[in-house]
Amino acid sequence: MELRHELIEGRAELPRVGAVVPARGVHPPYVVLNAYDDEIEAATAYLRDLALNDCSPLTVRSYGYGLLRWFRLLWLLGVAWEKATESEVAVLAGWLRTASNPQRQRTQAGGAAPGSVNLRTGKPALRAGYAPRTINHALSVVSGFYGFHAHQGNGPVVNPVPISPQRRRALAHRSPLEPRAVVGRARLRQKVSDRPPRSIPDRLWDELFDRMGCERDRALLEFYVSSGARAVELLGVGVDDIDWAGQRVYVISKGTREREAVPASPQAFVRLARYLDEAGTPSRGEPVWRTRRGSDRPLSYWAMRRIMQRGRQTSCWARTGPCTTSATRRRPGWPTAGSSPRSRSRPSCGTPTSRPPVAT
Repeated sequence: MELRHELIEGRAELPRVGAVVPARGVHPPYVVLNAYDDEIEAATAYLRDLALNDCSPLTVRSYGYGLLRWFRLLWLLGVAWEKATESEVAVLAGWLRTASNPQRQRTQAGGAAPGSVNLRTGKPALRAGYAPRTINHALSVVSGFYGFHAHQGNGPVVNPVPISPQRRRALAHRSPLEPRAVVGRARLRQKVSDRPPRSIPDRLWDELFDRMGCERDRALLEFYVSSGARAVELLGVGVDDIDWAGQRVYVISKGTREREAVPASPQAFVRLARYLDEAGTPSRGEPVWRTRRGSDRPLSYWAMRRIMQRGRQTSCWARTGPCTTSATRRRPGWPTAGSSPRSRSRPSCGTPTSRPPVAT
């Protein structure tokens, strides 16, 4: 009990053993390994089921890391996964609420304090620990894992993750025309507040845009803000995906994985033309966004993220990643929300956990 209390209070750390690695096959695309580099068969079976249900490889990877965190906790407590109860889930939720997030430890010296708000821009800094959405995602991963094995006749009889019967009844047969019912959260689920759309005034926009170091960066910023495309979608745009006359770009949707047309502003295409005149047109089938240093290669997510970080450091506005750069700001000639095939006002992106060296 002493160890459990130490974990809940954040005074103990989970062992950093095991790994999530690419699989040799397609189903699943990723597998979870234990401390001895042996594949965890129970996790593989669940991840394979996710892949067979048409979940994207990044979703399977994300669930793999959620399972790895869960198994690390069970290994530390000496509990087999088949014997886990709500008590172990409570320890996981408590640890996530109090433990420090390694991703928050990369802040440069002199940066904003965790949880503070920038008085100039109104942008809140991320809290030092794990966000409520991250905790709820971790609980969903564990719940799905045990729900799958219960369907297969394995594991505990009762899912160790608590559920809310009231919420399930309210949402079971709800008509989309009816207002969403307000029901209580299940035990251990965290309260998540709605995030209002962000905006940027003209003065700060002009300042941010002027801080971009080259035409490539200015073109990317224009496309991200005017189109609302996700980072991984826009970085994959090739020469054949650009509709100059219709002022649209075709992207592979992260959700449906279908090719969709996304409108962008006229200024974005002007900047893109200047960038291509300056850097040259890439080969057919290659992404148009290329690195400017080292060998010629496609621009990676982390390189794009670093571009936005530089803008943030110089103008005190830009957010930390390209997946959150789409501000609710409109200029004359920009496409309206109804001109897009589907709403892309809150883009999300699957971001890798490890950060390799990048060239921008």
